[in-house]
Amino acid sequence: MHDLIPTTALGGTTPRIDTFDHVTIAENDGLALASVAARLGQETACHAHLAALLGAVPAPGKVVLHDPEAGFWVGPDQWIIGAPRDTHADLAVQLKNRFGGTASITDQSGGWVAFDVTGPAMRDLCERLCAVPIRRMQSGDAQRTMIHQISCFVIKRVDPDHIRVLGPRASAGSLHHALITAAAAL
Repeated sequence: MHDLIPTTALGGTTPRIDTFDHVTIAENDGLALASVAARLGQETACHAHLAALLGAVPAPGKVVLHDPEAGFWVGPDQWIIGAPRDTHADLAVQLKNRFGGTASITDQSGGWVAFDVTGPAMRDLCERLCAVPIRRMQSGDAQRTMIHQISCFVIKRVDPDHIRVLGPRASAGSLHHALITAAAAL
């Protein structure tokens, strides 16, 4: 049977986009994600592979916004790598081939939901949602935070009015509700 239709984290056949006066919240279903964890004794080699892939090793609280891949630090010798799904559907396999035995790689694409929040009211929205210092964050900063009891990452993108919020896919509806409720209250 080949009549299955993929759905987004919010259950639609296309990503959901909510537009308010000064902010847009867009479900980003086009990301491939994989975790990279350096293996014991292989940290230096793993770092070399990361630097070759991204141009630098993401430091704590930082994301390397490399094109087409990007990566951010999630813990000691642990990172999440993301890339466009249309060109990197097999991102975890690509990374396993690149890193070999220097890192443990797992596909994370189905475990996360991403929302791109853009517009001049993005900072006001972010301040209503969580405790990240959004007005001090620069392009390439990444912070782990709680949004309505949901552990999330907030990533400051290149555009000064753009953040990406990554949260657990199982909580996509609750996270989306928190985002649009805060946007409607602006």
